[in-house]
Amino acid sequence: MVNMEVELGALKMRTPVATASGTFGYGYEYADLIDYSKLGAVTAKGVRMEAWPGNPMPRHCEVEGGLVNAIGLQGQGVKHFLERDMFLYSRVVKDPVPVIVNIWGQSEEEYAEVAAAVSAAAHPLIGALEMNVSCPNVKAGGHTFGQDPKVLESVVAKVRAATKLPLIVKLAPNVPSIVPYIRACENGGADALSLINTIPAMVIDIERRVPVLANRSGGLSGRAIHPAAVKLVYDAHRATKLPILAMGGVYEAKDAIEFMLAGATAVAIGTATFSAPDTAAKVCDGIAAYCERHGFAAAKELTGAICES
Repeated sequence: MVNMEVELGALKMRTPVATASGTFGYGYEYADLIDYSKLGAVTAKGVRMEAWPGNPMPRHCEVEGGLVNAIGLQGQGVKHFLERDMFLYSRVVKDPVPVIVNIWGQSEEEYAEVAAAVSAAAHPLIGALEMNVSCPNVKAGGHTFGQDPKVLESVVAKVRAATKLPLIVKLAPNVPSIVPYIRACENGGADALSLINTIPAMVIDIERRVPVLANRSGGLSGRAIHPAAVKLVYDAHRATKLPILAMGGVYEAKDAIEFMLAGATAVAIGTATFSAPDTAAKVCDGIAAYCERHGFAAAKELTGAICES
């Protein structure tokens, strides 16, 4: 039997497979569609202090090799999440795993406020926070938190001071080098990294000559971004000792194994869940089978096991 347990910082996961934010609801919606015993964690969709409507319709479209979305982080706010969504998760899911709460805000103070609120709830099933830093900083003219290392370090430090929960920072891929942003996360007190977020993209209806999405642009996810994500995970692993939760185009076990060999401790399944809700469970089984076939006693041995010679 392969030992499938991994540790993402202080978050203990019974398998190296999680679900990605924004693709698995708040954790309970898939209760009848997947075997949760195959999961190490589920990541809730983005949560901020107050309710947020998201972007106008249409806000997603399929493209060859993936999906472009501009949902805009729609949600009911942290109070609703803690009182209703976490209640439903604990009641509906028969074999619950830790929830990674994806948080966001429009200022450094709001990030810290959300983190403090989630921590104060002390819910036994909340295992970690994931900071979505691909958000506009309204106090800095709309500049994205995750595209300025100094601002990133500052907001991570503020959240670190507001919570004792394991802190994962989700990095954006559209930067010249990932290294300065990793250093900012380290200096700010992050426990782990998650990457990559979606890649900025746009689709145009050539007959109407207008953008397909009401928001004009969105984020590309799915198979098309997988090789780019593997490269960034590889670069990140070489630059830091922080554990990595990798995501981007995982549709089958081989995609997840690629990430782990490149340096990921765990992987998250996102867009594939929409077409095949049980993808994460099948990926878990595939990782275990690969370990048995190649003589790995534990899944964690795959991390960084790429042959460089």
